[in-house]
Amino acid sequence: MPRPALQVGGLTPATTLDYPGRLSAVVFCQGCPLSCRYCHNADLLPRRGRSMTPWPEILKFLKSRQGLLEAVVFSGGEPTLQRALPDAIAEVRAMGFLIGLHTAGIYPKRLARILPDLDWVGLDIKALPDDYEALTGVAGSGIPAWQSVRLLIGSGLSYQIRTTWHGSFMPQEKRERLLDALTSLGSVNHVWQTCRTDPYIDEWLDDRQPESSE
Repeated sequence: MPRPALQVGGLTPATTLDYPGRLSAVVFCQGCPLSCRYCHNADLLPRRGRSMTPWPEILKFLKSRQGLLEAVVFSGGEPTLQRALPDAIAEVRAMGFLIGLHTAGIYPKRLARILPDLDWVGLDIKALPDDYEALTGVAGSGIPAWQSVRLLIGSGLSYQIRTTWHGSFMPQEKRERLLDALTSLGSVNHVWQTCRTDPYIDEWLDDRQPESSE
């Protein structure tokens, strides 16, 4: 019985923004179990999207870019939701590309299995563990995410931890507590990301301007 192919909801052909210092393509994996209030990629949340690109077409495109692109980033949605991800990574790595991953870390065991095949990880840490449910709509979702923080810091892999913030749900005091929790784990590469002005799942946020991150 053939293995299922990666479900792809979109592709960015070339960018320098999603893998630091590398010209890369970004494969947007379809599906995410979270419903973050500030998510601006709502089309990627269902397991099946309205506009899907067959995985063989993605491979054909990447083959045509060998020698031009340096890396391929698997983003989402949540890439580790799909059990086809390890095979997809292996196929792309065999073409000679560096492999990047954007993940919310909600499946730490799956992340642990693919870490040896990755070159860089962008890990989204949304809040302190107790504050996750208010942002994601999923009870207990902060526990596995913070397990992934510890896993990634101890892996020796190149990474960046990113936190998207909006003053309406993450005031300065909570940002300071989150940074304290991260730095207690060691020297951490962390950046803040301001909520984009695109439409959010929670339209309530659209009318409220984030306070300064300083």
